[in-house]
Amino acid sequence: MDLLIDLAAWNVALFGAALFVMQLVVHEVGYRVGRRYAVSRDAPAEGVGVVTGAVLGLLAFVLALTLSFANARFDERRAGTLAEANAIGTAWLRAKAIGQPRGDEIARLLEEYAKARMAFVATGYGSPALDDANRRSGELQSVIWGHAAAIVREQADPVRASLAASLNEVFDATTAVRFAFELQLPSQVFWLLIGLMALGMAMLGYQLGLRGQRVHVLAMLLTLTWTMVIVVILDLAWPRFGGIRTSVAAYEWTLQGFQDGVTVPPAPR
Repeated sequence: MDLLIDLAAWNVALFGAALFVMQLVVHEVGYRVGRRYAVSRDAPAEGVGVVTGAVLGLLAFVLALTLSFANARFDERRAGTLAEANAIGTAWLRAKAIGQPRGDEIARLLEEYAKARMAFVATGYGSPALDDANRRSGELQSVIWGHAAAIVREQADPVRASLAASLNEVFDATTAVRFAFELQLPSQVFWLLIGLMALGMAMLGYQLGLRGQRVHVLAMLLTLTWTMVIVVILDLAWPRFGGIRTSVAAYEWTLQGFQDGVTVPPAPR
């Protein structure tokens, strides 16, 4: 499993090509076995066709379930990053509203925190920068909460309490995002998908071998279709490689909002 993940992380197209070739190989093996069995025993192919159809139907069902699972995980990661970026922006505004050195320092640290969280989301599979982003996030959380605790101890009022609550929401959102990125396609489901795919193509080849029919173009089209669907599912399910990645736009927009600071207009007459 780890070897396949490493292959997909290195090159998704190569991973898809490996799946494609594997399906063609098992299809050809099934065809040759079917031809040999048909020549030796003159076996009917009707019953085999029913079983083959059932296996391919089950494969389609598992593909649909797996695609739904992968899409749900992708949506969780996307929604989590948006919630975290919004929480950071809210905490930054409340820190600025405090209007004292500690509040300004919390706002500055939150800007660094947003960059660290953006690095966490954008980091690729197996990169050492991932550990650095997690370590930096933990360090910033400790310092930010220390300043917040000092502010609340100096004077407990609703404004300072709301700042502490906002920071707590930021840290909770960070945990939710990290958990969402840890959730991947279970290895049991992956091997079930690959096993059904190989079994279905082998049985299809066996059925065609019993009938003595060669359908190279249709078999390749079916193989290509299965491969494309599986590659898309794996791309959705695994967060740190492939072309379908979680966007960091929410963090970029939050950082852009920090650039102009907070302007206090004159009091109305």
